[in-house]
Amino acid sequence: MPDRISTLAPFRHQTFRTIWIASLASNFGSLIQAVGAAWMMTSISESQDMVALVQASTALPIMLFSMIAGALADNFNRRSLMLTAQVFMLVVSITLTVFAYLDLLTPWLLLAFTFLLGCGVALNNPSWQASVGDMVPREVLPAAVTINSVGFNITRSLGPAIGGAIVAAGGAAAAFAVNSCSYFTLIYALLRWKPEKRDDVLPRETLLRALSAGFGYVVMSPNILNVLFRALVFGISASAILALLPIVARDLVSGGPLTYGIMLGAFGVGAIAGAMANSRLREKMSSEMIVRLSFLGFAASAAVIGLSSSAWITTLALLVPGACWVLALSLFNTTVQLSTPRWVVGRALSFYQTAAFGGIAGGSWLWGVLSETLGVSIALTLSSLAMLVGVVIGLRLALPQFVDLNLDPVNRFSAPSLRLDLQMRSGPIVSLVDYTIADEDVPEFLTLMSRRRRIRIRDGARQWALMRDLEHPEIWTETYHTATWADYVRHNQRRTQADAEVWDAIRRLHRGEGGPRAHRMIERQTIPPRNDVFHKSPPDLHH
Repeated sequence: MPDRISTLAPFRHQTFRTIWIASLASNFGSLIQAVGAAWMMTSISESQDMVALVQASTALPIMLFSMIAGALADNFNRRSLMLTAQVFMLVVSITLTVFAYLDLLTPWLLLAFTFLLGCGVALNNPSWQASVGDMVPREVLPAAVTINSVGFNITRSLGPAIGGAIVAAGGAAAAFAVNSCSYFTLIYALLRWKPEKRDDVLPRETLLRALSAGFGYVVMSPNILNVLFRALVFGISASAILALLPIVARDLVSGGPLTYGIMLGAFGVGAIAGAMANSRLREKMSSEMIVRLSFLGFAASAAVIGLSSSAWITTLALLVPGACWVLALSLFNTTVQLSTPRWVVGRALSFYQTAAFGGIAGGSWLWGVLSETLGVSIALTLSSLAMLVGVVIGLRLALPQFVDLNLDPVNRFSAPSLRLDLQMRSGPIVSLVDYTIADEDVPEFLTLMSRRRRIRIRDGARQWALMRDLEHPEIWTETYHTATWADYVRHNQRRTQADAEVWDAIRRLHRGEGGPRAHRMIERQTIPPRNDVFHKSPPDLHH
């Protein structure tokens, strides 16, 4: 059994350490801002669903724009994208601070500002999470994802309490001002970071094509689809506690902003404990068992919080969902990263974020409406039942265990020399590969080609087909299309070491001389132009 990687191992890598520390300062500001926004909403609006919408307005843009941000992260300089996001959020935070000091904020205007901050987070997160794999080795990646959660939850344990004290002493505008200052540290760290440049002779994918490629990869990856669905269910059900916590603090335990901050701090303390225990729990339990326990922990805590009228009991009860929150979400994140090669990791993570934060946004709105109509206690009880449904779903759709797949590029492909003068945009390209297969090997061949089909389509091929020669039945031909010659080259460069195992197994079944024979063709239109067919004068039959 391999040695367990320490949770602190990522700190041996300077770039990760520097940006992690800078992110810690930025996260402190974000949590302080969140307390200010949530509590300000309770003071300018009596509507409980408007209070819950504060969390939804932050999560909604992450759901809406993460996929675009993921495509950008895989095709543009990730450092530049992160800098753009941080500067954008700095400008929005300063503007929000000015509006708050001038007493110009209305409930909907406050939601608009939190939505814009969420847009910045949506742009930043896929680039940041995809960059982690560039900062640390693959074997340290699970620990790096966990330590990121630790950092966020260190701020969650202290930031809200500090934020509550700031709001109590100086009002929400002071909290917004502190958040504005917090961006400078991370902006400075990003300016100093000099990531390795990726050499790519191929033209950059268009946004729509990049989104299509990312969608195709995820759809053809059953393990990732499973993670996305479980993250969606978790986000919908687990969002109730954080979305309704300002109302719990104000109405159920009769507290103020400091009480709310302390409760959020307890949630963060639990999250830190969960993160520190993450590696040890993964050694002793399956991924599915950890997720089920996370659902159960949230369900029990939501029931207790909904019934409690004691601030101390509620605060203690929040330790459990804090731990469950980081255990489940870091496990979802790590599973996606370990199941995805570097060329598409930003897009895969963006799909995960869309599922998770879409669930959080939709759930926050749902529990806010139910709290408004039925009361906060009943809403929390119903959310507890929804979390139990999440446990039952796991009986049918269990989360995959971590698999040590080698997703590095296989680097066997070299573009063939062509006698036609093709441009990168030339196409469509039709590829054919001929195999000679003995009758006794046909069942195994068909099984391998089924896997081959999934890999081809996942990596960008279209119209895949397998054909058998009627006159020479030992000959099988695989065909697939790519839109351009650049897409053909890109498709073949995406093959990973793990994929190569399938390719090598197919080659071993081939009985012909040499290896399977590949044909590359470009489609050409042979139908005459429309004018020649339909508008040409008929011949004069009298001559």
